[in-house]
Amino acid sequence: MGLPTEIFSVKAILAALAFAAVSTSTLVVPAPLTPATITVCSGTISPPNGCLTISVVSDSCVNLTGGLSFLNKEISFAQVPNGFVCTFYQDFGCLNGGVNGHDVAILTGGTTNLANARGIASNQNFNDQTSSITCSPI
Repeated sequence: MGLPTEIFSVKAILAALAFAAVSTSTLVVPAPLTPATITVCSGTISPPNGCLTISVVSDSCVNLTGGLSFLNKEISFAQVPNGFVCTFYQDFGCLNGGVNGHDVAILTGGTTNLANARGIASNQNFNDQTSSITCSPI
């Protein structure tokens, strides 16, 4: 009589393991979101002078107003984390109002001197031009 109970418990264990394997293989758990940060400087970045680290939320516009107003039209250097692209705008509201693209700078991972920043058409002097910023993962 001990045999049927042992077989049942082995079958029950195998069934439970099979269920667990199937249910965990179909379960998708999103990775936790970590806020990205960029560093912007009104002076130099090395050595740091007038630098501030700003948290950015993907595709959200950061206007340089309120507590950030001291940076409005004052950013000379920016450091963007790898895997991100940030657009720096001359206007508030992250608006690109120009037809020639000279009112935005597009920065990817690394440190950029905004006096020679990548624009839509070519590199340009975007020093002391920024009023708003958007960033998103690449």
